[in-house]
Amino acid sequence: MTTLRDGQHLRILSVLFMLGFAAFPIYWMFVTSTTPSSELFASSPRLLPDWSQLGTYVDVFNTIPVATWLKNSCLVAAGTTVLSILLAVLPAYALSRFRFAGLALLGFALFATQMLPEAMLVVPLYSIFGDLGMLNSITGLILANTAFVVPVITWIIKGAIDGIPLEIEEAARVDGCSRLDIVLGIVIPLIAPTLAAAAVISFFHGWNEYVFAQTLVSSEALRTASVGLASFVGELSTPIHSVMAVGVIYTLPAIVFYLFAQRYVVSGMTAGSVKG
Repeated sequence: MTTLRDGQHLRILSVLFMLGFAAFPIYWMFVTSTTPSSELFASSPRLLPDWSQLGTYVDVFNTIPVATWLKNSCLVAAGTTVLSILLAVLPAYALSRFRFAGLALLGFALFATQMLPEAMLVVPLYSIFGDLGMLNSITGLILANTAFVVPVITWIIKGAIDGIPLEIEEAARVDGCSRLDIVLGIVIPLIAPTLAAAAVISFFHGWNEYVFAQTLVSSEALRTASVGLASFVGELSTPIHSVMAVGVIYTLPAIVFYLFAQRYVVSGMTAGSVKG
């Protein structure tokens, strides 16, 4: 029977500590959402949830359109993720494999898009989307978020393509594969872990985005969860229980997506170590 050495014990304890540190804010939101109002501002905070207060979550779904907010956020995040990946792969391949006049300028232009905050572009985007008839629509939000995500993940994907030996593509061309066949059949499978990481970045941007969702959408039926959470902050009072309950619910889908995508990142990274 194998035993753990002192160094392994230390690493395990370090990992457990970091996991607990990362998960503590979610746990604290859950504890707060189940804490009776009389104890919210007590001198000694409650460290364990009061399970008799779980009715707060039922009340939230019955009185607040949380399900609609989550559905809209899922549509925006999923649409942003899929569209961003589709639009970023081919430019990333071109930046990695082709040499042409203006390549450095194009790369700088992609970085330059990240220099301006979203708030500075709200007014021109509002005007453009108004002319196109795309205000107050999920599609408009997806396009706005995609415009900010594509430059970032393009460079991430380009870095992964740079690591693929050119000899693999040359051998494919000898076998009669077209450039598109090489990208779809060879490059994309080889950079699958990077695509999963890019999908996580795109999803979280679409899921957490607030400025565009607040400005470009005015219908309550199309409100996203980020905007819905902000609407709880009132002029006279803020319902702490409801805020924390919705906060926990809002956080869980993002965590589930990250854990799902992480599996593909890890499996892709380790696949090459057991072949050949």
